[in-house]
Amino acid sequence: MLGLLLLQVLASCLCLGHSEVVKTFKTACTKFFYEKTLPSDILRPRNAARICQVYDNQYRFATLYDKTRRIPVYSAYIYRPGNGERYESWFVEPQLIKKKYRKAMDTEDSIIETYGITSEDIGENQAIDKDYSGATGFDRGHLCPSHHQSDYNGRWATFTLTNIVPQNSTLNQNAWRIYEEETMAEKTRGCDTTYVITGAVPGNTNISNGRVNVPSHIWSAACCLEGTNPTRAWGAIADNDKNEVKELNLERLENKLSELYGGRDVTLFNKACPRRKASHP
Repeated sequence: MLGLLLLQVLASCLCLGHSEVVKTFKTACTKFFYEKTLPSDILRPRNAARICQVYDNQYRFATLYDKTRRIPVYSAYIYRPGNGERYESWFVEPQLIKKKYRKAMDTEDSIIETYGITSEDIGENQAIDKDYSGATGFDRGHLCPSHHQSDYNGRWATFTLTNIVPQNSTLNQNAWRIYEEETMAEKTRGCDTTYVITGAVPGNTNISNGRVNVPSHIWSAACCLEGTNPTRAWGAIADNDKNEVKELNLERLENKLSELYGGRDVTLFNKACPRRKASHP
């Protein structure tokens, strides 16, 4: 009986969420990028962290994180919509505190108890819960949406603050929600695999006494494969102070991001993804 109990405890520990700060995405995380092709380095900030987000011993998505602005630059994932409940807590990343800390994403209270540190220690290189608790007019906007994951554990893995930006509440609950839930379902009809990269352009304002940057724009790009052939791609972008999503082809989105990033060329997907082809089947 004792042996069975120990096995049950071990199994429960192995099902905890994990996320690993890595030197390069060219590990198991590379599967979230079509043909292992990463977006341009132009998007990478100086103080960046690459995070392979894992939950229930499975890689769920990849995040490039800006430790100075305390927001993700983008999250990359494969679109697999499914049913499941929202998670009711928010995780943070222990390895953004100290690299030697465990890989398991965890709540602030648990980390404080485990390592004897403070919320201020946790928040040195990342956002923490209280950064968002008083942010009037902003939601915790997922870059990798929970409902784009196929099961409960996949959904829960998205509730890490390393996947969250301050998103205009009206936009998040209306036009952007419609794009995530309805437009993506329509556009992905006939796709066997859809690679998605969703990101945020840093803005000029902040919340939480300057700790967390408020993005000027939220954007998303997708590349649809039928079998192994990339047949179409599309993009979307929204000003983070308006309730409007502009749908456009991949080339126009990359050009718009190039403009927003100071005229430097931005590419998001492998060149095989169509830049100009119509986005609908």
